[in-house]
Amino acid sequence: MYYLCFMNQKMKVSDYLSNTIDRLPRGYVFTYTDFDIDVESNEAVIKALNRMVVAGRIKKISKGRYYKPEVTPYGDLEPDQWQVVKDLLEENGKVVGYLTGYSIYNRLGLTTQLSHLIQIGKNTIRPSLKRGQYTISFIKQKNSITKENIPLLQILDTIRYIKKIPDTTINNSCTRLLTILKSLSQNENTTLVRLALKYPPSTRALLGALLDNFLPEDTTELLYKSLNHITKYKFPDLQNVLPMANKWNIV
Repeated sequence: MYYLCFMNQKMKVSDYLSNTIDRLPRGYVFTYTDFDIDVESNEAVIKALNRMVVAGRIKKISKGRYYKPEVTPYGDLEPDQWQVVKDLLEENGKVVGYLTGYSIYNRLGLTTQLSHLIQIGKNTIRPSLKRGQYTISFIKQKNSITKENIPLLQILDTIRYIKKIPDTTINNSCTRLLTILKSLSQNENTTLVRLALKYPPSTRALLGALLDNFLPEDTTELLYKSLNHITKYKFPDLQNVLPMANKWNIV
């Protein structure tokens, strides 16, 4: 939480809010609880914030959530997606969720499209909700979530939902994923394999076929043994990108 300075008792609530908001970075999302003010003054804070919204000084992204927009010649910029959902990603300083889905496809260079759907990976999921222009949905993550393994979980989620990546093909996505995986260290790829064991078989098979392109076979042995070798996994036309696709029953 972004804690703000304590209000001088003689200072009016509106003056205090004005001074502290001036010091906030643009795009930072805050609520009335971020201000160091007595509980008895909360109603006055909410009214003052709503007056600032009407005056155009700050914007309201959803009920009780505000931000100071970045002004450009092309209009006001929205806060980044992490700011929009940061309260859903951390609780009491502990990581409990992570961004995944469309925003990660774009960040990883798999698509140029952006979306107003924000997807979050969590161990316990909840119903979808709306915040301003964004719809926020949740994907269940069976692995423990830590700051260290989030980038690897994002890669695994991308492999899991590879057929849903917009404005591209599975072939192109696998080519890009190969580049990403090759940039990881041996330890990171070993951890990726361990984390993948809690993902569906199709994810494990496709990851195995990707890693078999450049890693020793013993690295993917756990993945291979975890699969039912009668089952076929439908990812068509990948033989040119993934020569080991047949080994992993990818058709």
